Amino acid sequence: MISKIILITVLAIGANCLYLPYEYSRPIGYVTDFDLEQPIESVHPILIRDRRQVHGVANTNPDGTANIMAKLPLAGNDKNILSAIGSVQGVKPGGSFGAASGGLALDNVNGHGLSLTGKHIPDFGNQLTAAGKLNLLHTDKHDFNANAFATRNLPSNPAIPNFNTYGGGVDYTFNQKVGASLGMAHTPLLQKTDYSAMGNLNLFRNPTSSLDFSAGAAKSVSPFIPNRSWQPNFGLSFSKYF
Repeated sequence: MISKIILITVLAIGANCLYLPYEYSRPIGYVTDFDLEQPIESVHPILIRDRRQVHGVANTNPDGTANIMAKLPLAGNDKNILSAIGSVQGVKPGGSFGAASGGLALDNVNGHGLSLTGKHIPDFGNQLTAAGKLNLLHTDKHDFNANAFATRNLPSNPAIPNFNTYGGGVDYTFNQKVGASLGMAHTPLLQKTDYSAMGNLNLFRNPTSSLDFSAGAAKSVSPFIPNRSWQPNFGLSFSKYF
């Protein structure tokens, strides 16, 4: 029993350190017509806005790292498009990275979407994520979405068992300028729940680039890690589209 508690405590602390550096840097589901959604956290899905040609985005993180994402349409019709998606996240000078992922995404013309992605995280292992997005409201000025995901975590350390993470959130964007989101993720093995509340302000945008400011707070709750208050999170992100 004592050894189990020690193992779970180590896992909780390790998972907390792993996820927080990429956590909630932009609102969940914050997407524009020119944008691929930035992965906000290592267990969160990559959901990408429906477009009909090869495209991608490279953007910066507040910690100085960068993300590169791309999407290649494979098949579809006027209503749905199946695409291959891939990304490298947390890229540092010298070529090291925080995570690399690839998979398939099915996008609906009404803003709904499904995705299945695999991710490799150095020094941790692999993840398999199934995700979905439901557009609840879309007008010229307003965009409101709900999303959910389920992730199977496959640690490379044989002493650590495989475990699941589930979560979801809602996000709202006004006039492709101001955004806000609420999100939650739960890992039963660690008895750990992550919460986030974020806001985003677009400072500049043209068809090839954008500059965004994001600010908010995140909190993790688990009986195996010290009590944590809400942690502030803010920064600038510059994106270049191709």
